[in-house]
Amino acid sequence: MSAPAVAEPKSVAPLPKRRRPSPIRWVKMGGLSKLGFALPIIFVFGLFSWYPIVKSVIMSVQKTNFVMDPQYVGMENFGKVLNDPLLGQAVQNTIEFTFWSILIGFPLPLILAVVIGELTRGRTVASILAYLPAIVPPVVAVLLWKQLYKPEASGLFNTILGWFGMEPSGWLNNVDLVIPAIVVEMTWAGAGTTVIVYIAALMSVRTELYETAEIDGAGIRQRIWHVTLPQMRQIMLLMLLLQIINLGQLFTEPYIMTSGGPRNESLTVMLLIYRYAFADGNYGKATALSVMLALVLGVLSLVYQWVTRKWST
Repeated sequence: MSAPAVAEPKSVAPLPKRRRPSPIRWVKMGGLSKLGFALPIIFVFGLFSWYPIVKSVIMSVQKTNFVMDPQYVGMENFGKVLNDPLLGQAVQNTIEFTFWSILIGFPLPLILAVVIGELTRGRTVASILAYLPAIVPPVVAVLLWKQLYKPEASGLFNTILGWFGMEPSGWLNNVDLVIPAIVVEMTWAGAGTTVIVYIAALMSVRTELYETAEIDGAGIRQRIWHVTLPQMRQIMLLMLLLQIINLGQLFTEPYIMTSGGPRNESLTVMLLIYRYAFADGNYGKATALSVMLALVLGVLSLVYQWVTRKWST
């Protein structure tokens, strides 16, 4: 008995390419009115975003102090920045800030979010309490913690040390403690926003997975390790990339707390740019370092965009 004939699949005709309308037809379709609505936005965006970027690139190859006429010096500013020993110190400190922030500031919001997600009562109140520090203005939060870190015995943390018979510590004057101390303040101030993001991600985890895990006899620890964390790995990586990008622009906390001290042990790249511009009056070096930092952060931003695009498909 012969095998039945298999029908050949019909070829699907390709969709016709969409033709771009002619200028006259584009005007008739209301293109001018659409352009009129977009022009103010384009103008504002270009004035406050693109113009400073272009101006910074131009200033990076000039010698200028905004008083005398600028002089073209080519790559001289970049050479001076790269030969500055403070640049290595600033980069090392920025990397150390990143290390301590990942060690302290990255897992804490995740732990808080998981704990709040496991609550059966008071979840809303716990979420509000976790988010409260984010409401405090950044400068106010830094000044508050600077008072807590007072090196005198009257400082709160030194008072607590005194309860246990320990000597007062110069938290922000100690080269070994200054960066972890600043990171603790940054974690306190910024963890609330990240906690809310993680709680929103937890709500998207399918309840069937938890029910299956409970039927299999999994406890809270097993549910978190085998269900919660694997389902949140994407948002965790995205938050990690954002945290690294933000730490590359760290300025407010070390500037207000220590001004980069002691002995430049908390000096960051952004703080070094500030010194070049407003302490030394060398705007060419400041913009040259700004361009270099922008290139590094641009690469990290491309990685972030690639990761988000890959996981959104």
